[in-house]
Amino acid sequence: MRRLGWMLILALIGSNLIFAQANQKRQKEIHVFAGAANTPPLTEAAKLYEKRYGVKVRLTFGGSGVVLSQMKLTRKGDVYVPGSDDYMELAIKDGIVDPKSVRIICWLVPVINVPKGNPKGIKSLHDLTKPGVRVAIAVPGSVCLGDVAKEILEKAGLWEKVQPNIVMQAKDCADLAAQIKLRTVDAIIGWDAFAFWYPDTPMENIPIPPEILRVRNIPAGVTVFASDKAEAQRFVNFLASGAGKQCYAKCGYSIKPPTPVARNDKVRKRG
Repeated sequence: MRRLGWMLILALIGSNLIFAQANQKRQKEIHVFAGAANTPPLTEAAKLYEKRYGVKVRLTFGGSGVVLSQMKLTRKGDVYVPGSDDYMELAIKDGIVDPKSVRIICWLVPVINVPKGNPKGIKSLHDLTKPGVRVAIAVPGSVCLGDVAKEILEKAGLWEKVQPNIVMQAKDCADLAAQIKLRTVDAIIGWDAFAFWYPDTPMENIPIPPEILRVRNIPAGVTVFASDKAEAQRFVNFLASGAGKQCYAKCGYSIKPPTPVARNDKVRKRG
């Protein structure tokens, strides 16, 4: 009888383990490819979503163009969250994202980011051309901020004059913002939200003239590769909801269209 009792106990333990493993296997998961500009707020939003809905959110960060290429090549990924609406336009054009699924999460304003105290006294884009000023931008063509920097400097007629002072091109937004933290450069052309990224190593924002400025937004959308489009759309809607946007607001991102948003000819009436 004692042997039979132990056998029953072992059988119950085994069945419980099998049941637990089956539940783990059945746990939903969505894979999100995102521009590195989303790193702090999207990481927090993903944790909140997992806690609220019990769905695992796997995040892959990088340059917006780089992660878009990864999705194209692997034909994987449920949600795309680029660092700028420019790359969402490309994803829609290439048939990677369903345009009806897109929602706007927040807004970003390009600025000149400098270390706290602004040691080189940079007050304008023209100051980036001065001898000895070390400048960093993101890589144009694969990172949205690289395209932003080039566009702004070309409109200002300073692209060729600033180029000799560009000492590095960052692989993504996180890499670019880190250059100020590490003091490897004197200025970068980045997002206004970068000033909130490193509280222990603060930076200042120098505004760029509005006549050469185009405000961007961060959108999210469901990819054509999504295995569970309903779940992917629920995550996109969550990011655009009050709870999701609050994760971005806490990290210094604007959840309301800032001026001069009227200059953004690519803004969608969603979100």
